[in-house]
Amino acid sequence: MTAAIRFGTDGWRGIIAEDFTFENVRYCAQGVADFLNASGLAQKGLVVGYDKRFASEDFAAAAAEVVAANGVKVYLCEESAPTPVISYAILHRDGAGGIIITASHNPRSWNGLKYRGAQGVAAPPETLVKLEDSINRSQATGSVRRRALEEATAEGTIEVFDPAPSYLGQIGKLVDLEALRQSGLKIMVDSMFGAGAGYFATILTGGTAQITELHGERNPFFPGIRPEPIASNLSELCARLKESDASIGLATDGDADRIGIVDENGVYLTTQQVFSLLTLYLLEVRGQHGAIVRTITSSAMLDRLGQLYDAPVYQTPVGFKYVAPKMATEDALVGGEESGGYAYRGHVLERDGIVSGLFFLDLMARMKMSPSELVQYLYGKVGAHYYDRVDVRFPAEDRKAIASRIAGHRPASIENTAVARIDTEDGYHFVLADNSWLLVRFSGTEPLLRIYAESDSPERVARLLSEGRRMAGVGS
Repeated sequence: MTAAIRFGTDGWRGIIAEDFTFENVRYCAQGVADFLNASGLAQKGLVVGYDKRFASEDFAAAAAEVVAANGVKVYLCEESAPTPVISYAILHRDGAGGIIITASHNPRSWNGLKYRGAQGVAAPPETLVKLEDSINRSQATGSVRRRALEEATAEGTIEVFDPAPSYLGQIGKLVDLEALRQSGLKIMVDSMFGAGAGYFATILTGGTAQITELHGERNPFFPGIRPEPIASNLSELCARLKESDASIGLATDGDADRIGIVDENGVYLTTQQVFSLLTLYLLEVRGQHGAIVRTITSSAMLDRLGQLYDAPVYQTPVGFKYVAPKMATEDALVGGEESGGYAYRGHVLERDGIVSGLFFLDLMARMKMSPSELVQYLYGKVGAHYYDRVDVRFPAEDRKAIASRIAGHRPASIENTAVARIDTEDGYHFVLADNSWLLVRFSGTEPLLRIYAESDSPERVARLLSEGRRMAGVGS
């Protein structure tokens, strides 16, 4: 019996040919079409896009064939595109939503399906429940309608289009691109064999800025890396920065909705530093005002920035399906999460690694500071904060026992510091009296236990992470 399809923090993902099959993708597409027809949204049409992973274009075509056969107009991307580009296309075309074939930062054997709503954002949990029910009904009955891609395209039910031009026009409204082109910055980009390949070069070429790109070709094997822009996957970029006179390194994940930053010395900036610097850029450099929305995994530096600039700060569980609705409700200036994804008012309220990279470059150009100098400037305002995360893979059958061990811990103190509160909204979040914190939670898309910590020194962060491992019983 086929396992029920469930959406995690950002869509449904599975191992190619094991869980992620054409049959299951068609069930998803049928469920989406049924959901749109039942909701009275079918006439607005659905955008379908995909990344550069193995057979992503074929899975996208399979989804388009099913949706079109159910009387829903499909706008099918003509080639792979970043998730933020596809998300903006939904908004630009006033579509009912979108299907994006991508597994984002997951290893090469994975692929996935993201669903986006009419505003181009991750659907809220209540919508995903309805969508899952619709998909599971399709699975249970085995009923899927299909219309051959060539036939549906010929009759106009499927329209093939390029989502890039409208997106490029949009980002030109968010930041002064010509100033960046004439900034003289030497930018090294690691596209990690992903869908963001070529975008920074296309946007910034034509002035004094210099762009060098690594891993810009398509290679679904992601040789030597996992397409997640974190320190352990960016050793080549860091080494190249050390050997060159480049101003900064930018890295985008497999679908370019996340950004990683490496400074001029080849040192990786943590996602907490980047999120805080981007927030400081909007509040101080751009002079904007508004709420900050952060997930439970994000830095306490954001709370301090909120105090300094009189900006309310709201916390959500992990996932943009929580961040985006809160941003909309509060008309927030910025929202983001520890994974390196950030969204902005005046744009699609969805993670955008390309816009985030451009904003960071604009921060450097306007402040006339290098990335390392910007970190020290930030620390001068909020104090030094250090952060790290460890991911522990475990056998799926051990999850219940691990969860039980973590739930059994209610310490009065950690590291000789009182536990001020324990938040169980998403995992187990231990906030200490000095604002240091430890979080232990399960990944929403993989059999991983994630352990996070932030404190006033790297040594203390390491000790907090070890304590999290001890609590969960997953080694030292």
